[in-house]
Amino acid sequence: MAGRIRHLIPGGNTSKGFYSYYDYIIEKDANRIFVIKGGPGVGKSSMMKKIGQEMLDKGYDVEYHHCSSDNDSLDGLVIPKLNVAFLDGTAPHVVDPKNPGAVDEIIHLGDYWDLDKMEANKKEILEINTEVGKLFKRAYKYLGAARPILESIIERNTEAMDFGKVNVETYKLINEIFEDIPVSKNAGEIRHLFGSAYTPNGWVEYTDSVLEDAKNVYYINGDAGSGKTTLFTKVFNEAIASGFDVEVYHTPLIPERIETIYIPKLKIGLTSSEIFRRNNYKTLNLNGLLDQNKISKYKDQIDFDKRIFVELIDRGIQNISMAKKKHDLMEQYYVPNMDFAKVENLRGNLIKRVLRYEENSGE
Repeated sequence: MAGRIRHLIPGGNTSKGFYSYYDYIIEKDANRIFVIKGGPGVGKSSMMKKIGQEMLDKGYDVEYHHCSSDNDSLDGLVIPKLNVAFLDGTAPHVVDPKNPGAVDEIIHLGDYWDLDKMEANKKEILEINTEVGKLFKRAYKYLGAARPILESIIERNTEAMDFGKVNVETYKLINEIFEDIPVSKNAGEIRHLFGSAYTPNGWVEYTDSVLEDAKNVYYINGDAGSGKTTLFTKVFNEAIASGFDVEVYHTPLIPERIETIYIPKLKIGLTSSEIFRRNNYKTLNLNGLLDQNKISKYKDQIDFDKRIFVELIDRGIQNISMAKKKHDLMEQYYVPNMDFAKVENLRGNLIKRVLRYEENSGE
């Protein structure tokens, strides 16, 4: 039986610039981490996809960690059963080995390009790189400007929320999930990733993939400032105290905020993703705890802020898209000067090495 793919996002274009949760792509006790270096178009993502497909065909589940600046490309591949990962180690998510040789190693695809021809295109490559950097800088200014607008909406909603009732509903939910589960001597671990991302193709999420194995999903409905992140935090802290590992998925604009959590061992997920706004999911409607008399006073302000917010996010995404198109132009200087036959041979050797971890496991 073929394996399954889980789609995840390890880094995001945020109000703080590029924000990385790369340290959580694979567990600290990984068997092997291959850090792939090289320029655009040299085959980093293609290599990971091909290795991923071969492992799927052999029955292994895999994680595809998508790039927020080009969500059709991969920034990482994880084979959980073998505890092996492949990571894109190029900018902006520069990754260097933490335990060189013992666990981590660099795979430098630059070893397979024609250096003389690459140097001949130095001027063009540097010019494009400069333009890409400017476009991302502009994108992050728009996303940065959107944050205080969103925070203004949050402030208005917070004023109108009955947080006493929110707390009551939160602890009802906690009691329902963790009923008869004692506090553990050994705390669980947290894995942080993004639940969605601003990409060249717009806003993208993989929450349906994240929660694919969940037997119970709670949909938490609530506007910004209704207490969703606080609720999620209380639930995952309870899970950690009970000894369960938890996956925490953050929002793309403000990475401190949370949109989804998943407790794998319990197969329970909580999310504010609109994908789960359906009647067959348990729903906690925090908007029902808003004081409508208080919030109605700010309706015009909030409506205006929402329009400005959407415009700023759209402008940010437009610049991310332009940066991607400009970045793609560099491939014309890399692709023709690569020896892809040697890259393909390298891929075959890497798969053989990965499969040794199955042999060594004794299974």
